[in-house]
Amino acid sequence: MKLALVSTLTMTVLITGCSIPTAPSSVSSLNGLFTEPVGRSSATSVPNGSHVSLGIVYSQNTQANRAYLQDYQANAGTGFGQSLLVQPIHDAYVATSRPDLAVDWVKASLRRQFGSVTVYPDMQSLKAARPDVMAVVDTRSQLITSRSSDIQADVSADFYDKNFNYIGTAQGHDAKVLSPVWADYKRSEEIVADINEQQNVQVRALQKFDQSLSNLLTSPTSNVSMIENRSNNKMY
Repeated sequence: MKLALVSTLTMTVLITGCSIPTAPSSVSSLNGLFTEPVGRSSATSVPNGSHVSLGIVYSQNTQANRAYLQDYQANAGTGFGQSLLVQPIHDAYVATSRPDLAVDWVKASLRRQFGSVTVYPDMQSLKAARPDVMAVVDTRSQLITSRSSDIQADVSADFYDKNFNYIGTAQGHDAKVLSPVWADYKRSEEIVADINEQQNVQVRALQKFDQSLSNLLTSPTSNVSMIENRSNNKMY
């Protein structure tokens, strides 16, 4: 059975000679979207159902994350040193860095809960449309690089009423710390299995988002607090 043992030369190329992208720094999900303070809505729940229209915008994190994953996929064919990798390893990098996995999943989840879901290019367009409910979708990923095998995925949707007052948040998070992927004792099959964990972490975070969304839509919003649940992104 073919082994993918990393030679000293290969390891040097992987660490120093490739432009493997690293996850971009995160900002507040509201950064660049709101210019005025956001207050708490008087709504006791997030309106939903076949009669409710939802408008969404993507946060700066989501847009940066998509560009990061596109870059990651592109580098899987070049910057990772394609000639140095067996094909299954290259394919695993590509398959586990789908740029639209999170946003497509979130849109599908929201469409099961609302009558219509429309993505707007910016906050001005969303304000002009005045849907019944508005949401800011925030997604972030951290994938394997030659320097780190820590994987993490975060996804959230912050909901607002038509007056742009905050109602509640659905969110999902998952993470995993792996042993160094490029340890010189690992076979190609083991490396592929480790890389595949990237997608498993992303999917688990999205599954947790779905559960959080279900809880949010069926529970009083007095039980949901952005200040308590997302202390790093305090709004007021």
